[in-house]
Amino acid sequence: MAVNFPGFEQKKISIPSNDGVIEIAYQIGGSGPALLLLHGFPQTKAIWHQVAPGLAQDFTVVAADLRGYGQSSKPHGKADHSTYSKRSMAADQHALMKSLGFNQFFLLGHDRGGRVSHRLAADFPESVLRLMVLDISPTLTMYENTTMQFAKGYWHWFFLIQPEPVPETMIGANPEYWLKNHMGRHAGTGIFTLDRWSEYLAGASNPQGMHAMCEDYRAAATIDLEHDRFDRDLGKKLEMPVRVLWGEHGLVNKCFDPINDWKRVANQVSGKTLPCGHYIPEELPGELIEDARTFFS
Repeated sequence: MAVNFPGFEQKKISIPSNDGVIEIAYQIGGSGPALLLLHGFPQTKAIWHQVAPGLAQDFTVVAADLRGYGQSSKPHGKADHSTYSKRSMAADQHALMKSLGFNQFFLLGHDRGGRVSHRLAADFPESVLRLMVLDISPTLTMYENTTMQFAKGYWHWFFLIQPEPVPETMIGANPEYWLKNHMGRHAGTGIFTLDRWSEYLAGASNPQGMHAMCEDYRAAATIDLEHDRFDRDLGKKLEMPVRVLWGEHGLVNKCFDPINDWKRVANQVSGKTLPCGHYIPEELPGELIEDARTFFS
């Protein structure tokens, strides 16, 4: 059972796509301008459980599970990994917001959700009024500037992209051990309540879900880079205001320069570090609410 946010409704919508009908699960609550929240790996919309109710005081908040995650559909990936391209995943979320009557909205994404958000803003610039991303630099920048320090710290980037079914099989042998190792090395597991941890573990323990997550990373190392390079070669940059927040104790801070990295793909960029690790919505929810409220207002 998905984690419920106080005052929110749990819903699902069916969206036609090149991969068949995709069901997207989401929670909606609050009133005011629309704000879409997208989670990261290997998590679900439950990451927003301390953030969404606070933001719902000022916005109509929609927190969705990405395709392949949580309660959303988990189709098997195609050979070219297009099923889990950020373009396909972004189109799901754009369709969700249009179906709810929101032709324009604010957008906030953490981790993989930030990468989907980047593509959503690039492919549907007329819809995204402002974009905030958490603890990432652009995917192309990170791959093209990989160092030994980054490869050792984010080794899962290079493990999960191995051919099917290598990572799926290895993780499937002991999903809980793998999840504790992966999430624990970023911030410790103490920040996750039992209900949220159970939801994350259910995703890692689901063979279809784990396959989908691997495909998310395989797409990031292949077809997503093609899309990003195409935009770069055209000189295409995001025009809406972009804000990036990242953890002082995280690897992005150690290996990359988020403000300048985002300035290479966007014309209006602001941001800062926060005194935390990777899981900003769960480590510093109050600070995130305050910053998001200011930026999206």
